[in-house]
Amino acid sequence: MSSADMQVQTGTVTTSIPARLDRLPWSRWHWMIVVGLGTVWILDGLEVTVVGNIAGRLSEPGSGLPISSAQVTGLAAALYVAGACTGALFWGRLTDRYGRKKLFMITLVVYLAATALTAVSFESWWFFTFRFLTGFGIGGEYAAINSAIDELIPAHFRGRVDLIINGSFWVGAVGGSLLSILALNTDVFAENVGWRLTFALGVVLGLVILLVRRNVPESPRWLLIHGREREAEQVVAAVEERVREERGGRELPEPAGEITIEQRKTIGFLTIARTVFADYRRRAVLGLSLFVGQAFLYNAITFGFGAILTTFYDVSTSDTGYYFAVIAVGNFLGPLLLGKLFDTVGRRVMISSTYLLSGILLFGTAWLFDQGSLSAVTLTACWCVVLFFASAGASSAYLTVSEIFPMETRALAIAFFYAIGTAAGGISGPLLFADLTKTGKVGDTVLAFQIGAGLMCAAGLVAAALAVRAERRSLEDIAKPLTAVATP
Repeated sequence: MSSADMQVQTGTVTTSIPARLDRLPWSRWHWMIVVGLGTVWILDGLEVTVVGNIAGRLSEPGSGLPISSAQVTGLAAALYVAGACTGALFWGRLTDRYGRKKLFMITLVVYLAATALTAVSFESWWFFTFRFLTGFGIGGEYAAINSAIDELIPAHFRGRVDLIINGSFWVGAVGGSLLSILALNTDVFAENVGWRLTFALGVVLGLVILLVRRNVPESPRWLLIHGREREAEQVVAAVEERVREERGGRELPEPAGEITIEQRKTIGFLTIARTVFADYRRRAVLGLSLFVGQAFLYNAITFGFGAILTTFYDVSTSDTGYYFAVIAVGNFLGPLLLGKLFDTVGRRVMISSTYLLSGILLFGTAWLFDQGSLSAVTLTACWCVVLFFASAGASSAYLTVSEIFPMETRALAIAFFYAIGTAAGGISGPLLFADLTKTGKVGDTVLAFQIGAGLMCAAGLVAAALAVRAERRSLEDIAKPLTAVATP
């Protein structure tokens, strides 16, 4: 802890800072937040897709790495998932305690270092170690970034911005698919060079993000609660001045209300756990349902994606990347085109409908597949439609857990539900769906689809009953801070 932190004086303050942030019109400053914080999801999509696509090349004798394809898609993938889950929980607690900015800078540096060291792997143990550490950094990003974005973006835009940012994972997936096709072309790059360059590109993009991220301030909401209201005031005043200048000097709307805070330097872990799982148990059930439902649907489709195309439709393994790029585009279009409706039509209607629609459509796809009515192209088209809705729903899971719990618990709550969802999707999901899709039996693959669809529909029903009407409401109104002083 720095000497400045040690000198922080806490007390009881009444402030309009949250309301001042929420009433801001959209501006170039908000775009800077989106670019500096949100684009890390593109890197995650790039990472995950590239590793899956280069598995075959890494196992070849000339790759420069003694490793099998099964080890890349099995052990290395599991280690990445384990690192992400561990990192989310580890960094999530620190994010709530030491601030959003410190942690979103540190976690990006961890990601960059681990990715760079993956690119120069010379032994399999080295590759596995730094896949774990890459995941460790990415897991921390999810907690720190979602917290900061929701606390900096005005309430009227929070839903659509959060959905599009989380959905941008699939922009990285498209890039990863296309990049792999180029990098693995031995007419362009040597066998032991191309796969390393794919990781190196991730480092270059991450460095650009790091430079932009330096200009992103600490969350004024976090500063306020932790006894640093003077810094919070300086941040908000500077933003307001920039927005006024951008508007040609026009005055901003009046903020709607104040809140009284009893500041604390730290909040105990037991207090946080009791708040999330006892005081907000219905919301905890909602978050758990949303994350597990989307995790299983995605694994039902994407885990056996290549195997289904090659086994049932004789698609060449070298061509599966094109099919994946197509469904990745469908995934991104969902949050992009539906995101605004989460702020206008509302959270409950949109979350429940996207979950239920994607589940029902996947049941329909399973039936058509069982009847032998689909080709590789039409199956991919069906997946695109399913994932158009599923991606908006899955992105809304991150939005939901980042806004329905008190601010002091936000990062750790995101970390917990992300870790549970990632573990369910990245560990139990593949173990279940791998056995079903690798048999080559139509009935087994249909069952995999039906399991994913069933859990997605179940989560949609939970959302219909429990989803919080958080659209266009301040975070403090959705869940009162633990430090808030009750007003008579």
